[in-house]
Amino acid sequence: MTLNTLKIAFCSLLLGVFSIASYAMDLPEIKSKGEIRHLGIPYANFVTGAGDGFDVELMQGFAKHIDVKYVLVYTDFYSVVKDLLGKNVSISNGKSSLEGNFPIKGDVISTGFTYLPWREQILLFSEPTFPSQIVLIARADNPLKPIVPSRILVNDVDETKKLIGKKSLLVMEKTCLDPSNYGLSGTGYNIIPYVKSPNINEIVPALINKDAELSLLDVPDLLLDLRKWAGKFKVLGPISEHQVLATAFPKDAPLLRDEFNFYLRQIKANGTYDLLVDKYYPGIRNYYPNFFAKN
Repeated sequence: MTLNTLKIAFCSLLLGVFSIASYAMDLPEIKSKGEIRHLGIPYANFVTGAGDGFDVELMQGFAKHIDVKYVLVYTDFYSVVKDLLGKNVSISNGKSSLEGNFPIKGDVISTGFTYLPWREQILLFSEPTFPSQIVLIARADNPLKPIVPSRILVNDVDETKKLIGKKSLLVMEKTCLDPSNYGLSGTGYNIIPYVKSPNINEIVPALINKDAELSLLDVPDLLLDLRKWAGKFKVLGPISEHQVLATAFPKDAPLLRDEFNFYLRQIKANGTYDLLVDKYYPGIRNYYPNFFAKN
């Protein structure tokens, strides 16, 4: 075999490996391969980083349900879509577009992933797995006072936004804390993107460290941080209406998404889902009684 032949064979092998890694797999391919790769981001007890978490156990159960091996692949909020689709996502005026070619590292995103309109354009979402909402927070010594809640959420959101004024607002782009999701971008607010890390868990410490005067935060993270940083920060009011979290799949994996929905309904019916909620988020039912009553 000549040197050129060896080079051609080696390049063909690499191309074949890249091709296998670079297309999404639906349920038949997942079963044939014998494993499902779960893209998880260490965040708010959904994925703890220690090998467990609400979404970890959720996906471990799903892997058992479809009789395949479970593999946890860690990622971050900036890379997770690329790791699922093999494409970078860019967002302009609420429209999502995909570009580039990258290795696909996982088959499903399940990590406290918020259903957002721009994400729905490029991904398939499961039925809701958890409730959420975005709130405005400040350090405990900030003179701003929380709004007085009314019975109309949209009015409370408007009142909360008025508190921001010209104060610096810490956000995290391309996540649920992206200001463009809530009409805060390009409207004169003093937006400070947090770029030191793609980890939402660092938002409250950054606020306490005076990286900005105010910050956005989601409720699942809030419940944990209120215990961890007790007395260090306060909630001023809601920035969004109620949201839902869900598991996300490539657009060309509808059978995998449908089977997950079937599994999710099963564990909600047999009590397994309730046990996971109580294990990782005790007290959450007090905040969202309607969601959990419905589920």
